[in-house]
Amino acid sequence: MFTGIVTAVGTVRAAKHAPDGLTLRLGASYRAMKRGESIAVDGACLTVERHGAGWFEVHVITTSLDRTMFGGYLKGRKVNLERALRVGDRLGGHLVQGHVDGVGQVERMVKTGDAWLVDIRVPAPVAQVSIPLGSITVDGVSLTVNALPRPGVVQLALIPFTFRHTTLGGKASGDSVHLEGDTIGKYVEQLLRSRPGAGRV
Repeated sequence: MFTGIVTAVGTVRAAKHAPDGLTLRLGASYRAMKRGESIAVDGACLTVERHGAGWFEVHVITTSLDRTMFGGYLKGRKVNLERALRVGDRLGGHLVQGHVDGVGQVERMVKTGDAWLVDIRVPAPVAQVSIPLGSITVDGVSLTVNALPRPGVVQLALIPFTFRHTTLGGKASGDSVHLEGDTIGKYVEQLLRSRPGAGRV
């Protein structure tokens, strides 16, 4: 479990493809890592298989490759990182599972006052659980839905800190991002859909 509060920006040092998936070696500032611990990489919960001074490796299975952009990650790419929550940690963002629901595309990014307004086209399952002032995770970053300007589009407002301290500040129109819809919204939707005689909500 995560909160969507990015604690480091790492760098892809190597990406090794194999028939059973992909191994990523990531440079990071984390210390005292352990094999088997979970780290969110651009919003996807992955398991540390190996680590050393200033780096760790994770394996991305084929099913995860099918729903993420990891297959196209190259050496030098920056990634948002967050270590898993510990009991008693502050919940600074919102409850994030690290399960990527789909890939979205940045349609517009405009500076307005001290914030950047970002319009992202999102897949239907994410749009379905997105509401104004609700939560959404973009490349592992916990954000608040600013508005729903048109069907299938979620508008976000990036504060200067988020713009500077995550990879989102480097995004531009046409770029793709990992998305995780609000966990509570997904459960509510499923419960409503499972009622006898209920259609899609």
